[in-house]
Amino acid sequence: MNKNKVNKVLVPILAILLLNQILSGVFGRDLPAGGFDLLHRKGAWVLLVVAVLHASLNWAWIKSLFR
Repeated sequence: MNKNKVNKVLVPILAILLLNQILSGVFGRDLPAGGFDLLHRKGAWVLLVVAVLHASLNWAWIKSLFR
């Protein structure tokens, strides 16, 4: 699978995970304890992994910004 196809999948996933972090942070007090842990804390780890993967796929572009 080429890099562009992977990015077309990763970008919406990143957006959903970011929205999950924002909403679970704002409404965390209304969630049961297990729900908050699953959505916010474990979701943060998933977001981190996907963000690192996205950054590694676009590393050439990131480097070009600083040249």
